[in-house]
Amino acid sequence: MGRKSTIDRRELARLVAEGMSVQELAAHFGVSESGVLQAKRAAGLAKPMLDHSGALPWKLTRAHSQSGPATNLRNLSAAAQGKPPASERLNTALRWAQRLVDAGLDVRYDAAEGFTEVAAASEGSHVASVLEAARRGLEAR
Repeated sequence: MGRKSTIDRRELARLVAEGMSVQELAAHFGVSESGVLQAKRAAGLAKPMLDHSGALPWKLTRAHSQSGPATNLRNLSAAAQGKPPASERLNTALRWAQRLVDAGLDVRYDAAEGFTEVAAASEGSHVASVLEAARRGLEAR
């Protein structure tokens, strides 16, 4: 059995800085794409993941994780964190949230029922706060 390929961290950092893709790095070092991703994380070269827990404070079931409201809230959260999605996805999320805010609505999540639109609480709505954070993130760019 042959020796496992190793990835030199300095060379990896140089090639990542040059813009080499994960696929190209895997071929260059003779390892899997997963191996490259692990090496990038270990070397501190991986981009940090966005945290959407503020926008999606619920434990979503698998069936609801890709629903329209969940996707829109994640896209607004990404914009708030300075990493907005593609413009058509962002515009969809902004229109959806603004429609709810204008109608005095918010969302509620239930693991059995999924997302439902409900009247916004008098102290404010979750969707309105996520929308405001997204707008602040977009203005800061």
